[in-house]
Amino acid sequence: MTDASDRAAVPGPPPDVLICAGLDPSGGAGLIADVRVVSELGCRPVGVVTALTVQNTTAVVAVEVLNPDTVREQLEFLLSDVEVRAVKIGMIGSSEIARAIAGALALTQAPVVWDPVVQPSRGDVRFVDRQFDDAVTALAPHLTVLTPNAGELALLTGATIASAADAERAGQALARRLDTAVLVKGGHVGVGEPDGPVESIDLLCRPGSVDVLRGARVPGGEHVHGTGCALSSAIAAHLARGDGLLDACRAAKQFVAARLAAPIHPGRGAAAVM
Repeated sequence: MTDASDRAAVPGPPPDVLICAGLDPSGGAGLIADVRVVSELGCRPVGVVTALTVQNTTAVVAVEVLNPDTVREQLEFLLSDVEVRAVKIGMIGSSEIARAIAGALALTQAPVVWDPVVQPSRGDVRFVDRQFDDAVTALAPHLTVLTPNAGELALLTGATIASAADAERAGQALARRLDTAVLVKGGHVGVGEPDGPVESIDLLCRPGSVDVLRGARVPGGEHVHGTGCALSSAIAAHLARGDGLLDACRAAKQFVAARLAAPIHPGRGAAAVM
């Protein structure tokens, strides 16, 4: 976990991190949580909202996607002025918004982290339209790392993800197909099995290589809200501060693990990392 002394060690003003994400009114995930993570790790958040949600800690019941032209105009105007050092993309809302974001990213060379959120764990709604492949195609050329969980990796590859070996094969295949790094989150892999895993193993897959990131599994951690948002935002913050990708992923994993060990309970529903 990064503390105040770590943040003070970074010379100059706080690096700007661009966040493109949906708005979770409960603050446990989405743009509000991303802003908290980025700020806590010594960076300055800027960003745009891609979609509005009707949700609290118990469920997500509705989504309203913003106008993609407005999102594009916001990003282009922002990036013509502010030099961001990293980009975090979360919920995109629609393939049209993905294309709008992709067009604006031509204005920056900053590393891009995408947490490809498709649907919430607490509610029967979708966070992207049925043209998800179009969204992936639009964003792929700009990505530094993609951070899917087991379900999202299965959607992206068509593979069944029942074990760490399945996750590694699918992650490497996706990394080769998109020509980008893929951090496969292991928080849900094997959970519920009689001999379930005692470790939380994430896999940083790159074309031709795999790095294994191990950590102790926090019992019940898979039910805590906002872990994917916090992880991807922390990766972006560490990249903005100049860390290499592997070091950024390791530091982000430690950051999230520390908060999983002591989640907050803002409402009657799911606990949250932030």
